[in-house]
Amino acid sequence: MSQNKAIEELLKKLAEGAQLNEQQQKQMKDYKFWKTQPVPDLNEKITEEGPIEQKTVADISIQPYPLLKEFEWADLDLNNVEDRDEVFKLLYENYVEDADSTFRFKYSSEFLDWALKPPGYKKEWHVGVRVKASGRLIGFIAGTPADLQVRSKPVKAVEINFICVHKKLRSKRLAPILIKEVTRRVNLQGIFQALYTAGVVLPSPVSVARYNHRPINWGKLHDVGFSYLPDNVTKTQMIAKYTLRNEGKLKNLRRAELKDFDQVFTLLTKFQSKYELIQDFTRDELKHWLFGDNTLSNDKKVVHTFVVEENDRITDFFSFYLLPFTILDNPAHNELGIAYLFYYASDAEFDESDSAKAQALLKKRLTDLIGEALIIAKSLGVDVFNCVSCQDNNLFLQDLKFGEGDGILNYYLFNYKSRIISGGLDDDKHVDYGNVSKVGVVML
Repeated sequence: MSQNKAIEELLKKLAEGAQLNEQQQKQMKDYKFWKTQPVPDLNEKITEEGPIEQKTVADISIQPYPLLKEFEWADLDLNNVEDRDEVFKLLYENYVEDADSTFRFKYSSEFLDWALKPPGYKKEWHVGVRVKASGRLIGFIAGTPADLQVRSKPVKAVEINFICVHKKLRSKRLAPILIKEVTRRVNLQGIFQALYTAGVVLPSPVSVARYNHRPINWGKLHDVGFSYLPDNVTKTQMIAKYTLRNEGKLKNLRRAELKDFDQVFTLLTKFQSKYELIQDFTRDELKHWLFGDNTLSNDKKVVHTFVVEENDRITDFFSFYLLPFTILDNPAHNELGIAYLFYYASDAEFDESDSAKAQALLKKRLTDLIGEALIIAKSLGVDVFNCVSCQDNNLFLQDLKFGEGDGILNYYLFNYKSRIISGGLDDDKHVDYGNVSKVGVVML
């Protein structure tokens, strides 16, 4: 049942005097909260794109939102080791976990620095909630600068991410107040739009994409319960299916260096001009996202970027970042290496005026490039390589043996109406291999 239909059913039950269970009550509360926010209604027909509410900084309260008496707001400084460790612990124990509580994201200090401290970040946008009596951090939400282009229109915005409430306190309705408080703080800086994603359907997605997974170490994935053996196939056959070479074949591929940045910036800017939703990077922002901390050794890097250089010209680049899982209660394995495809660009289609021929050229080039990314990821201890159906990913998913995952990723714009932007899915929300997405933003 779709979320829209589910809400309609719950409303009907309430009208008939029915009592809702705990999950249904939460669903209704979430729906009621978002009905109070400047977001489009579910299934609203968008005729005019742009901001929903028009506000100025003068309209925004300088006072934080009130909390229940046992809690207090915490301004977190991620340059402070104690604060960063508290955020790490909260996210590790409470953020995202599979239904069977088998896997947890394993955040590192390097990852948090990269994800939460891009150029222009403000520590007051790293919002925490503590228990007054103990000082324990039990809630967190983060905003980071992320100006956008929506169908070529500039939108000054932030990206909202890492909203997390302690498992035992989710009945306290802290998530909505965290959202409102970070919104207030962002508004005080004259920013009134935001981009965020969620696996659940809220009012109202601007785009919908699907996760895809490419096993690299299928045997290990099977051993820990991440992958399952299909009927009438042996484990040996599955391992053989996903085996990769140890060395790539693409000539002139090398790890990116800072001297490549100008060409990479120009290449990505041109490549992404075809998408309808992109992040409008400053030079410093893109350098941060693609190169990370250059003082780190390669084995400590969070983001890995590689370029193809021919005759002193960068023709292609790709990047991916690492965010492993901790494996719980498994005597043989304690960590799962996970890579996520990040930004890439190629000049393969630039000089071809025929759109079908241009896409065919790009498909071949991207298949070669991301094939190399898989081999490099393998050398870094990655067990599975993930991506969503954004950018031009649909062109290479089948050829490189990515499997469609169960996870749906909904993209949302806060205080901005936009017509639906294709996330590379068909009407049944499965990957449409015959079409590419119009979303160029990659969310962490």
